[in-house]
Amino acid sequence: MKRIFAQCIKELAQFSRDRLTLALAFLLPFITLIIFGFAIRLESKNIPLIVQDFNQTNLSRSYIERLYATNQFVPKQWTGGNPTRDAIDRGIAKAAVIIPSEFSRDIQGGRSTKLQVLIDGTDVNNARIIKNSIARVNNFFIQQHGLLPATNRIRARIRLWFNPGRLESLFIVPGVYGVILWIFPSLLSAIAMVREKEKGTILQVYASSISTTELLLGKGLAYLLIAIAETLVVMVLGSIIFQVGIVGNPITLLLGTLLFLTDSISFGLLLGVRSSNQNAAVQGVALVGFITALLLSGFIYPLNNIPFPLSLAPNIIPARYYINITRDAFVRGTGFTGVWFDLCMLAILGAVFFYVSRRILSRMQLPN
Repeated sequence: MKRIFAQCIKELAQFSRDRLTLALAFLLPFITLIIFGFAIRLESKNIPLIVQDFNQTNLSRSYIERLYATNQFVPKQWTGGNPTRDAIDRGIAKAAVIIPSEFSRDIQGGRSTKLQVLIDGTDVNNARIIKNSIARVNNFFIQQHGLLPATNRIRARIRLWFNPGRLESLFIVPGVYGVILWIFPSLLSAIAMVREKEKGTILQVYASSISTTELLLGKGLAYLLIAIAETLVVMVLGSIIFQVGIVGNPITLLLGTLLFLTDSISFGLLLGVRSSNQNAAVQGVALVGFITALLLSGFIYPLNNIPFPLSLAPNIIPARYYINITRDAFVRGTGFTGVWFDLCMLAILGAVFFYVSRRILSRMQLPN
């Protein structure tokens, strides 16, 4: 333990002297939190919509007002050529609604009327949102004018659990914690490990009495302490800026965070052991760590949308399990019953990363 603590103190001393590393540990995670927390939005808003009204009555104008009252559409004007076709072709509008001349006459006569809706399907998700929004407007407009049949006896009473206000910050911010705490602690530990090779100080370690396990534990302990401080800074600022607080059992969050940080640092040590220089280590964290944590962890895209066999990859990505833990702690609040499997997987993956790192490093060290 004395050798492990000595290695830990030495790493902390080197870390505190490097201003660039300090910025990498605390400033860049905060910038990432702000950018991801404010910039990533899954719900489309301010969708440009053009309406061509051939009816020009109070009823048609009321329908148009109802379209824009959803706060998802913004009006766009187009005067050249065919306003509906050309506006969509040129990207001026994402959708167009054409109201026929017999619109109010059919409605007042109790007959069905038809609207033409043109939607830009370039962005499939955006097109689906536009379609559902216009369908809801139609249903509300029909109810408002008493056009529903009297025999409609089935009515759905819908209630949203955990996030009734549909705040995107409750979905994005806990996921950002997983991405940040996977990238930066692993990056710091990878750079620290590979720096020993570049400066040649790894030879002094090999010549000393310290073992491979003690070397990795000493470095890992130092950067675990740094990662804990990093976690406190990121989560406190995230709670203040985005008003995201813990609603579940904090013990699961504390335990999950400790396991996840251990995984992140062990992964960084593994990359540092395998890399020959700092550029290779940074690229490894960026390619293997960042891309998988961003795209294959469920942070943005549902994992059930990933086709086989690529769908097997998220099973070995720790960020996937930690994001489940953070979203449970900050949104659902189910506790151990909902995240026990994620905690077990984090423990297993951390042990695997450390074991592989130790095996690789021990091969590089000459036997006594």
